[in-house]
Amino acid sequence: MSEPTSTSAYGRRLKLVEDVLTDRTKLDGKAVRDLAVHVLSELDHIPERVR
Repeated sequence: MSEPTSTSAYGRRLKLVEDVLTDRTKLDGKAVRDLAVHVLSELDHIPERVR
Protein backbone atom coordinates (compact mmCIF):
# COMPACT_ATOMS: atom_id res chain seq x y z
CA MET A 1 0.00 0.00 0.00
CA SER A 2 1.43 3.40 -0.93
CA GLU A 3 1.56 6.31 1.45
CA PRO A 4 -0.41 9.45 0.60
CA THR A 5 1.68 12.25 -0.78
CA SER A 6 1.23 15.87 0.13
CA THR A 7 1.71 18.77 -2.21
CA SER A 8 3.01 22.10 -0.98
CA ALA A 9 1.06 25.29 -1.52
CA TYR A 10 3.73 26.32 -4.05
CA GLY A 11 3.36 23.00 -5.86
CA ARG A 12 -0.41 23.47 -6.12
CA ARG A 13 0.00 27.05 -7.41
CA LEU A 14 2.62 25.90 -9.91
CA LYS A 15 0.32 23.16 -11.22
CA LEU A 16 -2.53 25.67 -11.58
CA VAL A 17 -0.39 28.06 -13.64
CA GLU A 18 0.98 25.18 -15.73
CA ASP A 19 -2.57 24.00 -16.48
CA VAL A 20 -3.66 27.48 -17.57
CA LEU A 21 -0.60 27.90 -19.79
CA THR A 22 -1.11 24.46 -21.34
CA ASP A 23 -4.78 25.18 -22.06
CA ARG A 24 -4.27 28.66 -23.48
CA THR A 25 -0.96 28.49 -25.34
CA LYS A 26 0.81 26.20 -27.76
CA LEU A 27 3.61 25.66 -25.23
CA ASP A 28 4.23 22.32 -23.63
CA GLY A 29 6.58 20.43 -21.36
CA LYS A 30 9.66 22.28 -20.15
CA ALA A 31 8.58 25.60 -21.70
CA VAL A 32 5.32 25.55 -19.71
CA ARG A 33 7.14 24.64 -16.51
CA ASP A 34 9.80 27.34 -16.95
CA LEU A 35 7.23 30.02 -17.71
CA ALA A 36 5.01 28.95 -14.79
CA VAL A 37 7.97 29.22 -12.40
CA HIS A 38 8.76 32.68 -13.77
CA VAL A 39 5.12 33.84 -13.47
CA LEU A 40 4.90 32.69 -9.84
CA SER A 41 8.21 34.32 -9.01
CA GLU A 42 6.99 37.64 -10.41
CA LEU A 43 3.62 37.37 -8.67
CA ASP A 44 5.36 36.72 -5.36
CA HIS A 45 7.21 40.02 -5.72
CA ILE A 46 4.02 42.09 -6.02
CA PRO A 47 3.32 43.69 -2.63
CA GLU A 48 0.37 42.09 -0.82
CA ARG A 49 -1.57 45.36 -0.65
CA VAL A 50 -1.44 45.64 -4.46
CA ARG A 51 -2.56 42.06 -5.10
